[in-house]
Amino acid sequence: MKNALGSVQSALILGGDSDIAFATSKRLVRDRLRRLVLAGRSIERLQARAAELEAIAPGIDIRCLTLDATDFASHSEFVDAAFEKGDLDLVLVAFGVLGNQLEDEHDAASAIGVIQTNFTGAVSLLVPTADRLRDQGHGTIVVLSTVAAERARRSNYIYGASKAGLDWFSQGLGDALHGSGVDVMIVRPGFATTKMTGDLDTPPMATDADSVAAAIVDGLRKQSDVVWVPGKLRWVMSVLRHLPRPIFRRLPI
Repeated sequence: MKNALGSVQSALILGGDSDIAFATSKRLVRDRLRRLVLAGRSIERLQARAAELEAIAPGIDIRCLTLDATDFASHSEFVDAAFEKGDLDLVLVAFGVLGNQLEDEHDAASAIGVIQTNFTGAVSLLVPTADRLRDQGHGTIVVLSTVAAERARRSNYIYGASKAGLDWFSQGLGDALHGSGVDVMIVRPGFATTKMTGDLDTPPMATDADSVAAAIVDGLRKQSDVVWVPGKLRWVMSVLRHLPRPIFRRLPI
């Protein structure tokens, strides 16, 4: 359970070696987190992240678990292992791949790979996770979405489609869990400067991993349903979402 100050005491982070996940982990650890499960594809990278976190908070209980988002058959067993030491206050879904739009739109296998990782893999993990949280009667699921989920854009419509599916699924999941003691918070960052976007040009209103992490922790305290990073993107995307398609197609986005 959260402590008397409302701080998260136990967390599972899926995609724990990503820049945003690690920045969030550091903030949670500094805010009295006592038990953490980091999950991702590379145990070596997770263990390196864990060592840095242990230096911030000596004595914290950190476990590292291997997770393959597209190995759907393993997900039920993975969730059981993640909850092995007891209840979890927070589950953060922070894994994903960007893909290469101009190449993937001509390669069905690559396009499907983006969809399976970002959407199908997340759903496969969220279903058993939500059941465990519902059974324990408390907890928060935080899903890392993106402003790209708001409307399909020529420059990244495969990635945007995968995140749009996840965003809508998470909205419905939040409604389904209403009244159970479990909340769902959707986080929609704009372009974030991380290792995943390191080869891309930085657009206006870009953010970074630490700013997203700060918004996540603030959203947890406020029990927000949706968090935009930066906040002004809420209004920008509201306008873009309602532009007539002939006009929208002419925009360089």
